[in-house]
Amino acid sequence: MPTPYEIIVRPLITEKNTALMQENKYSFEVLRSASKPEIKRAVEYIFNVSVEKVHTMNVRGKLKRRGRETGYQRDWKKAIVTLAPGDTIGIFES
Repeated sequence: MPTPYEIIVRPLITEKNTALMQENKYSFEVLRSASKPEIKRAVEYIFNVSVEKVHTMNVRGKLKRRGRETGYQRDWKKAIVTLAPGDTIGIFES
């Protein structure tokens, strides 16, 4: 079983995700094999917050070209976590 630090790969900070923070929702790239309960436990353990909901989606890698060579970026999994009212995650605030 992976550790919480292996489940949460990195936070996702984009304009769209910044707008979601107003609704107390935070986005992360997570391990592709992680389930919603594992993601919930990992976020609660790492950031010391209480999680209400977890939404996940599998993101397919985009086709990229460099000259005549083509290839794909890797596939990955995205999790949008809704926190309880009053909870925040500090790394997103900076």
